[in-house]
Amino acid sequence: MHLDHLSYAAGPAGLDATVAELSAALGATFLDGGAHPRFGTRNMVLPLRNRQYVEVVEVLDHPAADKAAFGQVVRQRSEAGGGWMAWCVSVDDMTEVERRIGRHAVPGNRRRPDGFNLEWRQIGTSGMKADPQLPYVTCWDVPPEEHPSQMAPSEIALTAIEMAGSPHRLSDWLGEPAVDALEEIAVEWVAPHGLPGIMSVSFETPNGVVRI
Repeated sequence: MHLDHLSYAAGPAGLDATVAELSAALGATFLDGGAHPRFGTRNMVLPLRNRQYVEVVEVLDHPAADKAAFGQVVRQRSEAGGGWMAWCVSVDDMTEVERRIGRHAVPGNRRRPDGFNLEWRQIGTSGMKADPQLPYVTCWDVPPEEHPSQMAPSEIALTAIEMAGSPHRLSDWLGEPAVDALEEIAVEWVAPHGLPGIMSVSFETPNGVVRI
């Protein structure tokens, strides 16, 4: 398992305004990622080093947003003011994850503005909806060079996450490999005051460490 990306829900001012705030804080430019037709959402992407990225997600006025767990979570987080919503780990083989969770992964896709159709399978968004400290899991069905982290060169690296929750809960759900996926960065687990989930994220940038 590899820490693949972090999801940030757009605030009440919308996707463009949220991206502008994050761009100013990080000194970097987000790229148009396109829409997720199966989930009723669209995103903007910031490639990071180490084959990771940040996506800022906005829910669309689309029937899929009311049916898909991912769309529901984006809507709820945006209506609550926006902010860090979820984290995602990637795997090369979904078999063991499907066995542990007890259901099959569902297909996802997103057509980029350049016309390329990104495809993947994902699982765990319902678990993430119920307990935001838990990641959802993606298996990419595209060549490595088409991974969103490769959309542009990046001088920004994800270095730390403050997470309300417990590594034991994570291990019980996805096993030790999920905990191991976080070992490349500093994770501070804190007791949740309210909902569990991502409290803050730190990045190493050309202008120093930025905490969001």
